[in-house]
Amino acid sequence: MSVLSSIGRIATQYAAARARHRSERILLSLPAELRKDIGFPEILDAQDSRRATTFSAKII
Repeated sequence: MSVLSSIGRIATQYAAARARHRSERILLSLPAELRKDIGFPEILDAQDSRRATTFSAKII
């Protein structure tokens, strides 16, 4: 592998991860009722569990 192909692969992975995180932020910014209507209740559950761990970590 050349250096350029390695950099290209890393850049592609970074762009995909950035798009995934941006999409997740947009979905999580929607109201819970709307997320359920469009079929993303598992994101709501993941956010609630993350929020619980975040709050518990800050309390300790």
